[in-house]
Amino acid sequence: MKIARREDIRHYIEAKGEVTLLELQEMFPDCSMMTLRRDLIHLEEEGVVKRTRGGAVSIDRLGGIVDGRYSQRVMDHTASKMDIARKAIELIDLSCSLYIDSGSTTMFFAKQLPDMHCSVLTSGVNTALELTKNPKHSVTLLGGHLNHNTLSCGGAQALAYLNTVNIDTAVMATSGFSLEYGFTSGSYTDCEVKRAVISRARRTIMLVDNSKIGRSLPTTFAQLSDIQILVTDVRPPEEVVKACEEAGVQLVF
Repeated sequence: MKIARREDIRHYIEAKGEVTLLELQEMFPDCSMMTLRRDLIHLEEEGVVKRTRGGAVSIDRLGGIVDGRYSQRVMDHTASKMDIARKAIELIDLSCSLYIDSGSTTMFFAKQLPDMHCSVLTSGVNTALELTKNPKHSVTLLGGHLNHNTLSCGGAQALAYLNTVNIDTAVMATSGFSLEYGFTSGSYTDCEVKRAVISRARRTIMLVDNSKIGRSLPTTFAQLSDIQILVTDVRPPEEVVKACEEAGVQLVF
């Protein structure tokens, strides 16, 4: 019984990429929370999963794979991402210095930038290439180590450079957002860069499509109180609306 249950849990995590203890409790109502925690500990010892607060994530999806390859992600929820990009563009003053995060949603944002002179710093190789199509856009690529899955630059060199710049507005992306864990990503290196950018930015705009709300990945890089504006495609759950009000975060949907 125990072996069969652990196999079921392993297959579920491998298929979905992650699981919470609450999900497991629904799957196995006859098991205590302590038993399910021991199951996850066992799977972690076998090298199958990495435990997180309140659950576990597949080990195969850590180190950036958890976010999926960019070529796959860019095709997901395209209508939502385009809608978010159009809303976010209206919040930007192009006379100020702008940082655009790596990611598929921020790529749609970069495509929406008007035909005007602007100065942009980005960690996204794909974003930099898109921006250079317009000669009026002055583009600086962050540099450093390249993450093959997210097409983003990070590491010590990138962090050192960020310590020398001031950013008026940072347009950021996230792989997941929950009230419990904040804004999360599967790549620790990417999270280091995101944290540094937000700390250097006067204003941070977070772009989040509705599929990422309620989703948590292994590493947190910011809390709701760390940003000024949250842009999404539809009205989020009421608890998120209330949390934004309490944190003084402008919610755009």
